[in-house]
Amino acid sequence: MLRLALILSCLGLPVAACGVETDCSVGDRSYRIYLPQSDQPAGALFFAHGYRGSANGAMRNTAFLRLADDLGMAFVALDAGADDWNLANRPAEPNQAETREYGYVAAVIDDVSGRMNLDRDQLILTGFSAGGMFVWNIACGMGEDFAGFIPYSGTFWFAPPDTCPTPASNVVHIHGTEDRTVPLGGRPIGPTRQGDVPATLAMYADHGGFEPMGRVSAPGGMECDERENNDGRILDFCTFAGGHSFTIERLRYGVDRILATR
Repeated sequence: MLRLALILSCLGLPVAACGVETDCSVGDRSYRIYLPQSDQPAGALFFAHGYRGSANGAMRNTAFLRLADDLGMAFVALDAGADDWNLANRPAEPNQAETREYGYVAAVIDDVSGRMNLDRDQLILTGFSAGGMFVWNIACGMGEDFAGFIPYSGTFWFAPPDTCPTPASNVVHIHGTEDRTVPLGGRPIGPTRQGDVPATLAMYADHGGFEPMGRVSAPGGMECDERENNDGRILDFCTFAGGHSFTIERLRYGVDRILATR
């Protein structure tokens, strides 16, 4: 088996086929991928699932695949490999000071690059609920690796950091004003708590030098407070009158906003 893998690698072929129904292995973790029908360089939309979700579950949502086709991008479903993502201050380990997911994300990007003609300037990371918490952590720690981030109904555990170690990127945060699962002001969860969304946005605005640009209406009943910095990057806060709910329409708006900055 090892000899076969080495031969395939030398021929420039993938060691193992994977896709929508089969895991792609990266170390002791995995992800799943839906590839665009094109030989041209293409970007990718990465998705982080919610608590107790999975890459398999994400791939069963065919709306993601239709969106990928429409965008001409790959769809990459990340997998926590456990009930939840390995983030700082998480309920399972509230004294954990560091997020431990950066290596996994970097490994997935590299593996995807070996499976398609990947345009690394067109990578977007999104996630819902606990996946949105994952997205904020990666946006802070890997800002240069993605064109932008769309955290949806999630923020940092406990509190945002004082600042981020990597440069500011494009961020479109989406959240329901009546969300009781992940309230905008946060809430206690076991020995920790969910962070405050406005505090997170204020930290990131200060980090990236974002200034208010006005308020606009957007698809899916959203109202978006827009900010921009001198580098042309955006920081949008889009809210809708509703609870802990997700729609592709709202996600698509965030994707289009980020791609328009490229």
